[in-house]
Amino acid sequence: MAALSVMQGGMTLRHLLPLAVLLAACTPDATQTETPPDATEVVNTELAPLTYMQPIASDADMDSAVAPYVMARGAGPSRLSPDGTTIATRLSLTGDRQLFVMDANADDPKETLQQLSFGSGITFFEFSPTGDLVFGSDNNGDERENYWRVSKVDGVWGEPSLILAATEQGFRQFGGFTGDGQTIVYSSTERNGADFDIYKADVTSGESTLIYEGVLGNYVQAVGPDGRTAIISETVGEDSDKLFALDLDSGERTVLSDPTPRANHTDAGVEYLSADKVLLATNRGGEFAALTVFDVSGAEAATPFVPAADRDVDGFSVCGDSTLYTVNQDGFSETRVVRPNDENVVIGGLPAGVHSVDCAGSQALVRISAPNIPGDLYHVDLETLKSRRIFASDYDTLDPAFLIQPESVRLNARDGVEVQGLLYLPRGALETPPVVFMVHGGPTGQSRPNYNGTIQYLLSRDIAVFQPNVRGSTGFGRTYVTLDDQRKRLDSVRDLVDMLDHLETDGRVDTSRAAVMGGSYGGYMVNAVLADYPDTFDAGVAMYGVGDWVTALEVASPGLKAADLIEYGDINDPEWHEFYTEISPIGKADQIRVPVLYSHGAMDPRIDVHETEVMVRALRDNGIRADYVLMPDEGHGWRKLSNRLYYERVQADFLAEVLGK
Repeated sequence: MAALSVMQGGMTLRHLLPLAVLLAACTPDATQTETPPDATEVVNTELAPLTYMQPIASDADMDSAVAPYVMARGAGPSRLSPDGTTIATRLSLTGDRQLFVMDANADDPKETLQQLSFGSGITFFEFSPTGDLVFGSDNNGDERENYWRVSKVDGVWGEPSLILAATEQGFRQFGGFTGDGQTIVYSSTERNGADFDIYKADVTSGESTLIYEGVLGNYVQAVGPDGRTAIISETVGEDSDKLFALDLDSGERTVLSDPTPRANHTDAGVEYLSADKVLLATNRGGEFAALTVFDVSGAEAATPFVPAADRDVDGFSVCGDSTLYTVNQDGFSETRVVRPNDENVVIGGLPAGVHSVDCAGSQALVRISAPNIPGDLYHVDLETLKSRRIFASDYDTLDPAFLIQPESVRLNARDGVEVQGLLYLPRGALETPPVVFMVHGGPTGQSRPNYNGTIQYLLSRDIAVFQPNVRGSTGFGRTYVTLDDQRKRLDSVRDLVDMLDHLETDGRVDTSRAAVMGGSYGGYMVNAVLADYPDTFDAGVAMYGVGDWVTALEVASPGLKAADLIEYGDINDPEWHEFYTEISPIGKADQIRVPVLYSHGAMDPRIDVHETEVMVRALRDNGIRADYVLMPDEGHGWRKLSNRLYYERVQADFLAEVLGK
């Protein structure tokens, strides 16, 4: 019964489901005739049994062929301190995601690394205006964060001190600091467990004050340097928002932007240029996000900062008199700078991939992830525009020269909509390779050319990989992201079939040996395409995805509920309840005829583990192979290195078997 206690102890929103359902979802299944050698079998004589695999200590994980691709690691999200002397970054050197700092001015900053956080790993970090660091941590992925502060005294970093302890109902979203660094402003659901309100808290005493009571999704995007105002957004679907200025004393909101049709204002970030003006990137009035200045008073119309183009601005940082920003073209980044004389130039010397930027004065930091780069950091002098690498990725035993870049593929779906994806082809394959479709989550995510150890491992096994950006993905315009809304949900599922047909015509992959995999919303897409188009793919890998839209929408975490009404409709409305009952994969599970590898984290607060287990049970009842990995100490995805090593080995063995490799 140990696994049952893990599941019950990890319940978050699961208390909204009947306990009998939850217990049934956690028990072993007698239809599995053979328990895998590294599986845990749990039997409850009162309920139908269910078997699953979960990680155990084993040298097999470290010795597996996929392990070097997992062990290749680099710098995660990274920031410069306000004075430009310190780089903070997230690294997984210890197996968990931890906060490290290093000397930005050292000849080799990597040699000065110092770890500041410990425990189960961090969720975010930010420098304060005074150079302190605030970071969040949760309990094994349950997303209920503690907030911590760590300061530097006489040149020495101290121990983290707790600002705010986690609360049972408190899903938090960090916003920013007042100019003196003594107050943080953030969003939290701790009042009722459902709605994100706006709070401020003293970083020394931890005393918090409710400023604004919200409904559903309200998030702090930036805090004014004088501490009088904050820019907050109100969620409108998965891809858009309304924009407000919030008076931090009175709690009154002033509308800055509430357009029809809906638009996005905050995905690239928001920064104050002064106490009265902010800079952000918005697609209001156009297809693509462009840098725009808004007046905090709401009295003036928005002013273009950089003319709109046919691609999104997806990140920026104000650097004194200059502004550094990135644009997204088919997933690849271009980093540019606007200088005081209005000169707009590309920063040269940076590898192709996905860039993120930060700066302090004239010194800039660019993090780069690419298919051959897990995470490098580059220093850019904005006066000379010269760049140099200051932090190099660790490739373990891999040779980066053998890591493969993708090509962008565009095609027309059957209804004429142009869709896009990234195609990775193995080098020197002796036969036409099988292909794995790797579907992103979101649904408004985008597959971009980041480092992905799974992809590179599959390529080494002569298996091609295609990352589809079906309709509804971001990065391809304001209209494109709406093309899977509500009753158009299954149009994006059909795109996977059209993409596979295109690759069959192209002839460079063997579409008669094709698998489809994805996590989160991508996991739903796996379930959906295998059920709706049962003769298309030969196997599936579904990670923490939706099986039954009705239950998923009913018990979604507050952050998801805030976006669901526009993206999916109101599940409490009988019309939408009927619609999602009809299209849910669980109602069509008898049409799935191929083996599927399922997995889920027991602590997942976003998509309940029930969603995976109803699919496992349904397939097994129909005599279809449904392997199941349960991660007892993970949430929505795998953070811990040991769990990733275990899962990647299981997944690699499964794909090799079903694809004949």
